[in-house]
Amino acid sequence: MDRRDFVRGMVLLGVAAAVPGALRPAAGLAAGGSDTPPIERLVLSEDEWRRRLTVEQFRVLRLEGTEPAGSSPLNKEYRPGAYHCAGCDLELFQSETKFDSGTGWPSFYASIPGRVETSTDFKLLFPRTEYHCARCGGHHGHVFKDGPEPTGLRYCNNGVALRFVPRG
Repeated sequence: MDRRDFVRGMVLLGVAAAVPGALRPAAGLAAGGSDTPPIERLVLSEDEWRRRLTVEQFRVLRLEGTEPAGSSPLNKEYRPGAYHCAGCDLELFQSETKFDSGTGWPSFYASIPGRVETSTDFKLLFPRTEYHCARCGGHHGHVFKDGPEPTGLRYCNNGVALRFVPRG
């Protein structure tokens, strides 16, 4: 870490500390409720994750990277089924909630209740809501308030972080 990275990190930490809730899960975005059973956490070492995931999956899920827009074959996936976390196989989205956002990343207007957790990040210097798998903590993408009804949300997901399981 050089001095520039250190100063930038300290500035971001100061901004995050000044904004209430910036380092805690964001409320009201995931469609979970108090009647949702808790998810048992999957905790692995960095070496275990590297053995389990491809290089690109590790970069996105564990290092919070982003795949290039339009690179995922899941953009063209329209069959009925479910989208699971590529890190731990937790079912996160149903195909009925997928829509073409025109962004180049698989997008959904709702997650399965209790399956994703959100937090605020300042990586681009302005606040964004990112979401992670509730079981393994893998980074999937960001959620924006510009999606279709009925939720008005757009979960913009890295396709490499998902595994599609067709129904039937």
